[in-house]
Amino acid sequence: MNRRNTPSKEAVLDLLKSSKRALSQDAIERQLTIKINRATIYRVLNRFCEDDLVHRIVAEDGKQYFAICKKCKHPSDIILPHFHFRCLSCDTIECLQIPVEYSVPKGYEVQNTNCVLTGICNDCS
Repeated sequence: MNRRNTPSKEAVLDLLKSSKRALSQDAIERQLTIKINRATIYRVLNRFCEDDLVHRIVAEDGKQYFAICKKCKHPSDIILPHFHFRCLSCDTIECLQIPVEYSVPKGYEVQNTNCVLTGICNDCS
């Protein structure tokens, strides 16, 4: 869907593109170089998720993180299911390049996956 481009959208998208890790809404708000209110940031992030520009990661504590994963896209530009790793020491979340394989009982249709592993990341160990 074509949506109007705004300075808010550009700022949030540029920040996500430059980040090597997933960012929470709080982190996005702190790191933006322009002032954008919290409701606008959430609205922008939700639209990015709807448009498959960004994927949402819900950590085990319920906190939401958002990322543009440059390495995990399918040739059709659909974001493939993959694991994420949340470091308990530095509280960062990053995409892991591990394929997710699962099966569900007959008659079930999976529409979303949320795979978050927790522990200590390579930088903190």
